[in-house]
Amino acid sequence: MNRTIELVKTIYEIKQLESLDEPQIALAGRSNVGKSSLVNRLAGRKSLAKISSKPGKTRSLNYYRVNPDGFYLVDLPGYGYARCSQSEREKWGKLIEAYMTANPGLKAVVVLLDARLTPQKLDLELTSYLRGLGIPVIPVLTKSDKPKQRERAALQNQWKDILQQPRLPLLFSSKTGMGEDKLWNVLAEYAINAVPASPAETPDDTQEPLAD
Repeated sequence: MNRTIELVKTIYEIKQLESLDEPQIALAGRSNVGKSSLVNRLAGRKSLAKISSKPGKTRSLNYYRVNPDGFYLVDLPGYGYARCSQSEREKWGKLIEAYMTANPGLKAVVVLLDARLTPQKLDLELTSYLRGLGIPVIPVLTKSDKPKQRERAALQNQWKDILQQPRLPLLFSSKTGMGEDKLWNVLAEYAINAVPASPAETPDDTQEPLAD
């Protein structure tokens, strides 16, 4: 299937959020994990999502419409942006929380994880937060062309155990295209077929919002 991606909306404040009839898949991850590169690879364009040498460039919710499927990829601000003020981080945190907790159209969150790193504290906090909300997590190991196959496999199994999911995290490389077709299939599966959260992802009323 020939798909196209177009940026249709940018949200900076909670008051700009609105209900959408179309399903949404959010993209989340650390500031330098390669979210913009992933979007550009899926779009087949080099500059649809801006790539910066300074982590934390994305400071808004960017809505990308996927055609002809008719769902949205929503790029969230990266976390771990050390050069931003505490007030900015709190503002983005509240925006992300409002988007995730009052959005029946959100079908899953793709959590991008650096394939070169062992599980990081902020990544563990994010996945725990999402599972507590009952939101399905789609783990994707970015930059998977860099580690050796044995190292990738070990990290896949480690994250599989942490998330208590039957599937291994997807391997993806924006540089080589590794895993691109598989990722599209999974995105469509969750967006169109509405894959439910696993038993390990049931809501938890005591869950605290993700903190930077």
